[in-house]
Amino acid sequence: MSTPRPRVMPKRLPGAGQAAGRGPPWMNVGTPAEKSMSFWPSTRRLLATLGPDRVRILLVIVLAVASVVLSVIGPAVIGQATDIIFTGIVSKHLPPGSTAQHAVAAARAAGHANLAGMLAHMRLVPGAGIDFAALGRALLIVVGLYLLSSLFLWAQGYVLNDVVQGAVLRMRAEVEDKLNRLPLRYFDQQPRGEILSRVTNDIGNISQSLQQTLSQVLTSLLTLIGVVAMMFVISSLLALIALVTIPLAMYLTKIIAKRSQGQFIAQWTHTGALNSQIEEAFTGHELVKVFGRQREVARRFDEKNQQLFDASFSAQFISGIIMPAVMFVGNLNYVLIAVIGGLRVATGAMSLGAVQAFIQYSRQFTRPLTQVASMANSLQSGVASAERVFDLLDAPEERADPPASAHPIARHGRVQFEHVSFRYEPEKPLIEDLSLHAEPGHTIAIVGPTGAGKTTLVNLIMRFYELDAGRITLDGVDITTLRRDELRARIGMVLQDAWLFNGTIRDNIRYGRPTATEEELLEAAKATFVDRFVRSLPEGYDTRIDEESSNVSAGQKQLITIARAFLTDPALLILDEATSSVDTRTEALVQHAMAALRSNRTSFVIAHRLSTIRDADLILVMQHGRIVEQGTHEELLARAGAYSELYHAQFTGALVEGESQAMVGT
Repeated sequence: MSTPRPRVMPKRLPGAGQAAGRGPPWMNVGTPAEKSMSFWPSTRRLLATLGPDRVRILLVIVLAVASVVLSVIGPAVIGQATDIIFTGIVSKHLPPGSTAQHAVAAARAAGHANLAGMLAHMRLVPGAGIDFAALGRALLIVVGLYLLSSLFLWAQGYVLNDVVQGAVLRMRAEVEDKLNRLPLRYFDQQPRGEILSRVTNDIGNISQSLQQTLSQVLTSLLTLIGVVAMMFVISSLLALIALVTIPLAMYLTKIIAKRSQGQFIAQWTHTGALNSQIEEAFTGHELVKVFGRQREVARRFDEKNQQLFDASFSAQFISGIIMPAVMFVGNLNYVLIAVIGGLRVATGAMSLGAVQAFIQYSRQFTRPLTQVASMANSLQSGVASAERVFDLLDAPEERADPPASAHPIARHGRVQFEHVSFRYEPEKPLIEDLSLHAEPGHTIAIVGPTGAGKTTLVNLIMRFYELDAGRITLDGVDITTLRRDELRARIGMVLQDAWLFNGTIRDNIRYGRPTATEEELLEAAKATFVDRFVRSLPEGYDTRIDEESSNVSAGQKQLITIARAFLTDPALLILDEATSSVDTRTEALVQHAMAALRSNRTSFVIAHRLSTIRDADLILVMQHGRIVEQGTHEELLARAGAYSELYHAQFTGALVEGESQAMVGT
């Protein structure tokens, strides 16, 4: 039974491996297990990302307080203006020359006790009319207050936007650094689209959520505090009546938010799964058409799309109930204040302007609650995305690198495996107690059936995975004592799946050693026969490789990756079926070039075509993670063992196929 090996190098961007699922690439769409954090711990951690900007956050709070204080004073001044108008109208209808006391006494004598109480609390000037000068001053004060409040609010929004975008910038950088520190095991278990969704969609949603909610929540809470204070100044009784609605509004918000939070997590989880499905389907769209699986892909897309629709609808609908519920409670509060306030004006306990100001405050009192409720869905969505990003940031990292070596290490390429054991999954053994020795300048060929552990062997040299037991040394130094970048800088690796990025051919070759000169680059290109086909292109080395590398053939792509590896001037070469995509003539030329370039270098060559490794200094035959045979080509054939069976199976199969074609031709 063969053991599948995870993919090491992606075709385009680092992403999830496909070893976790079975079937074609577009079928390997899975959703990682989501362990949801609770809402408030996630919210606190999200807000903690703003920590480096404490000074500017303090400035935001100061500006918000100034804006809220000015806006809260406004209704009180408007109430005074209302009293000026009402007092002037009443005064105009009183006989000139009389006094306010006469008007109150006349109202009581007529049996209008309530009217008398109301007139007693007014500053009446019989026959004077409206004091337009005082009214004008009050209105100018109101305009100035609201203008300054708006300016402070604008400044607060400007600074807060800078703070939020700075926090998101740091989060993106942190995620990027985290991805570089994660072991390949993590990518083997995560769909590529899922990772991309967390890096792009989720972080973008966090940015939008913070931008929308922080300013609104801050100003709403400050407004609530300021309004409550002014309400108590005007009337303690009406203020207490208004406060009764707060616990009810908070209870309704808590109940609804608790139900919707799980739906928001599901929404963004399904978004990642759908992105993964789309990304893999379009990456393998040619394969989809070859096998006629368009309907299957469309069906799976519809399923994922429907799941996303259901989760999104539920999340938005449930959280959307919060605002109307809070508005209903606020309207009940408004009715109570209007009725009781009217009665207090009628009895003279309050002035008309005071009641009007209080009613305006009551609307301002319910508005922050409504605004916070309306922001609840955005906040919950942002926290759900934050949980997914934090899940990535909390993933176990690969072992930390040791400090850089102070002394230069020899670059001969001597490799030694000492009782090495490794397994991808704890319950499935793969490589057990393996030992081998490779001298500088030797070519070590590794052959065996699929799943025997050939590629795993070279992955361990590169420290893509950590050993379970034993050790590997390079030039006598344990590779675990070297920094990964230091180790890999001494190794040139060419994989079966050629990877090119969107750039020129020159850029793709120089990727192996950015400091290489043009002469060194051309030398590597000529040695690997890249120069031969590049010269025939209209733009030569400036030919741009498109996103899918479709403007060069598979063999040309492989040659470019080989040139890239040669440019690094490595002490150790690893070739994993590196010539599988080139034609027979080019393969022979590349093999000839490799023979010259392997001088004083150790080479590990993984090959399925045994004809390409006849000249290897040592051939290792692997089965089930063990070396069952080793020796030269002639020695292994003479033993008539596992290598002999593989060799004769290949060439006997080719001979039988040739004879069958000849018979068909006759």
